[in-house]
Amino acid sequence: MGYKPLIAIPVGDPAGIGPEISLKAALDPAVREIARPILVGDPGVIDRHAKACGIAADFLVFDEINGTDWPDGRLPLLAVRSNEAVDLPFGSASAASGRLSLTAARAAIHAALQKRVDAVVAAPQNQTSIALAGIEFDGYPSFVARETGLAPHEVYLMLCFDDVKIVHCTLHVSVSQAIALITRERVGHVIRVADRTLRRLGIEKPKIQVSGLNPHAGEGGLFGREEIEIITPAIHVAAADGIDVSGPFGADTMFHKSSIDAFIVMLHDQGHITAKLLARRATAGLAIGSPILFSSVAHGSGHDIVGKGLADPTAMIQATMRLARSSPPHHP
Repeated sequence: MGYKPLIAIPVGDPAGIGPEISLKAALDPAVREIARPILVGDPGVIDRHAKACGIAADFLVFDEINGTDWPDGRLPLLAVRSNEAVDLPFGSASAASGRLSLTAARAAIHAALQKRVDAVVAAPQNQTSIALAGIEFDGYPSFVARETGLAPHEVYLMLCFDDVKIVHCTLHVSVSQAIALITRERVGHVIRVADRTLRRLGIEKPKIQVSGLNPHAGEGGLFGREEIEIITPAIHVAAADGIDVSGPFGADTMFHKSSIDAFIVMLHDQGHITAKLLARRATAGLAIGSPILFSSVAHGSGHDIVGKGLADPTAMIQATMRLARSSPPHHP
């Protein structure tokens, strides 16, 4: 076949299941049929997980991505080395794990910015380890924003599973902070970013619906006026610009609607509860609004099952294949 996109896979928390599900996704026949995955992380950490989980892999280790000419049978690995992380106990939280996981993610993002890879699919982090390292981190979208030169709240999360896509206007902030962030400008911006992303994913004429903030979308002002004063005006402006967007709808009923390409919600839990009930282990998160294609899985680092070969790679596989199908070719 023709050009296969290069997908960088930073392996996430080195003491969690990230290396295992990254290996499984990178070696999956369906993934390799349409993409060329490149693992990003410490070679010793990844090899240790492979052996513990009984995964056979022939690694081709390099220190920078320079061309794409490597044997078909070998698994490329961009080395992000750490002397302190190789022997970390499985299932443990530590500053070393936090540092290495974000260093690998940063290397993959910069490779995408330099157009040496077409997209990034990141394995799960461990928030405790990152906090122990003293690093500011409130999720991948804001991390991607900072690493690509944007303000933290200019990149949004799109949860993806099956044909469902849920975009969050706000994410990892307190409810009071989220309400303060919900302005006409921000709601209008997230609508436009969602529309642009859906088109980039191959949907020619996206259809978008927007939730309210309050119960029953405010019930005509009985339960709050954000829908009347903020959300509805933003929807009308976007619709006048040609975007097929409607709302606001109650977040408790909106997801029953069919033939919708994306739902936009105001708060973290409005989207996450729905996604995790409907697709417990198959949800991937797409960071939208940045200059690169970046996705991650929506589950945790699985410290209770690490090193046992039991981790389910479904979300990693689906995220990798989704980005492979939507990646424009950049030949390094």
